[in-house]
Amino acid sequence: MSENGAGPAPNQRAMRFGPSLRRLVAELSPNKVLLLLAVAFAVISVLLMVIGPYLLGMATDVVWQGAVVDPAAGIDFTRLLQVLAVTGGSYLAASLFGFVQGVALNEAVQRTIRTFRERIEDKLHRLPLSYFDRHQRGDLLSRVTNDIDNVSQVMQQTISQLLNALLTVLGVVIMMFFISPLLALVALVSIPLMIVVTALIGSRAQGRFVDNWAATGEVNAQVEEAYSGFQLVRVFGREAEVRTEFGRRNDKLFRAGFVSQALSGLIMPVTMLIGNFGYVAIAVVGGIQVVSNQLSIGGVQAFIQYSRQLTQPLSQIAAMSNLLQSGVASAERIFEILDAEEQTPDRQGSLPSPLRGEVRFEHVDFSYNPETTELITDLNLQLLPGQQVAIVGPTGAGKSTVVNLLMRFYDVQAGMITIDGTDIASVPRSALRSVTGMVLQDSWLFHGTIAENIRYSRPEAGDAEVRAAATAAYVDRFVRSLPDGYDTMISEEADNLSAGEKQLVTIARAFLADPAILILDEATSSVDTRTEVLVQHAMARLSSSRTSFVIAHRLSTIREADLIVVMEHGQVVEQGTHDQLLALADGAYRRLYNAQFAGAAVTEDPQA
Repeated sequence: MSENGAGPAPNQRAMRFGPSLRRLVAELSPNKVLLLLAVAFAVISVLLMVIGPYLLGMATDVVWQGAVVDPAAGIDFTRLLQVLAVTGGSYLAASLFGFVQGVALNEAVQRTIRTFRERIEDKLHRLPLSYFDRHQRGDLLSRVTNDIDNVSQVMQQTISQLLNALLTVLGVVIMMFFISPLLALVALVSIPLMIVVTALIGSRAQGRFVDNWAATGEVNAQVEEAYSGFQLVRVFGREAEVRTEFGRRNDKLFRAGFVSQALSGLIMPVTMLIGNFGYVAIAVVGGIQVVSNQLSIGGVQAFIQYSRQLTQPLSQIAAMSNLLQSGVASAERIFEILDAEEQTPDRQGSLPSPLRGEVRFEHVDFSYNPETTELITDLNLQLLPGQQVAIVGPTGAGKSTVVNLLMRFYDVQAGMITIDGTDIASVPRSALRSVTGMVLQDSWLFHGTIAENIRYSRPEAGDAEVRAAATAAYVDRFVRSLPDGYDTMISEEADNLSAGEKQLVTIARAFLADPAILILDEATSSVDTRTEVLVQHAMARLSSSRTSFVIAHRLSTIREADLIVVMEHGQVVEQGTHDQLLALADGAYRRLYNAQFAGAAVTEDPQA
């Protein structure tokens, strides 16, 4: 993987054309019945097409015999019409079988791509969050959209043509040796030269195609980042830098695309040139054989047609090499996702029922990068059923990491986390998350109505339940002022709601889920002070019968918490109620409180 996570570095996967192509072809194996039918129809179609020049040569011999060799007898028009009728029928049947072959092959390819997309989708859900942390979102989107579309187009365009081309070459060579072994050897001399030229040019073009699709991923990533943050780009006046960066990456994509297409574009004209030299040699040798009565004029005519039929599929195969190289480069980027290490498999345990909600962290160690210093070391924490626990501390103390570990977004490296005495690593993630509600600092809403966004946590909930959750989260107040009420459509960027309104909708979503354990990670950071007070009262009612975690920087919002946990450097340094912690003369919580409410001055340079 390249350093910027935008795709494979050229020297890593560029030369794996053969193995990657075989793996891509193997993806078709579940549809082998359709493939076998396509091959059978292709064989019949090519066979009927290949005998056409031979039949036309027979017609030429009939005309030549009656017009030149034996003018007194004249042309046998009955025989001529019979030969032409068989020829026409042969070409017509070849076209029909070719059409049926195309339909069968198209069905096989489209089924394969559908399965391919399903596998990618399933794989993304099995990848750990750390994978998405290491890769740019725009590049991942490019892989699952642009690269899959490219593979689909390449398979659709090349498989049928390659199959027909290979069968045509085989059939034509057989007919050539049947008509004249000497001319066949003359014609076949050019084939090894074509193969060598194609291999030399193709090997150099393959690396450039990998560069091309990697550069495509970089451009998509940059555009996605710039577009999603366009307000900040304008606020800080960085439009020029964004345009410059886009221009740099776009130029890189242009160069990679130009070089790859230019190299692969050389293949067809070079092979056609070689084929034309062979065509001249066939005409000369064939003429000599006609003069010496070793071959009929119709045989030469048929052979010349066969020589064209031979060079045409070979040129097609050469011309398709650029498509194949592009498709294989895209396939390699998709295979990288399919081959990525998945999150640890779920075990088939279960949580106690009914759930009381006692949570314990026992000697937990964790680091986002095991090669660096651990973020959390020997964390021990106990939360009793029904407690509202607030976790506070400076930025980077590990507050959000604690709840990420509880939700098993990441797995601990040592120790364990239990709910009612059951290790959460022993139960499926879906079972754990089904009893847990979470409201994040960054609100996420999808394109749909407000009611649909609230109902996302419990799709079977009725309208009355949705409105009750909205009322509890103070969403109902502003929804009633909207023209369409709960049927108001939220735009794709959710920019028709304020930041606070979006957050309230996500809180209502958590209310509707009615979870046994509630996690609020800076859930009220985007609402105004008055609304925050109202939401806190609602949260108190919601939390009265369940264990709840509240991560907050504004300490005024967690005064009433049953337990306040203060973290520093991944460890719990203090625990207690608001009053108990304030009573500690030089305690960490008191320092945070004074810095927030007393405006304590910084006495030393934090960079010193």
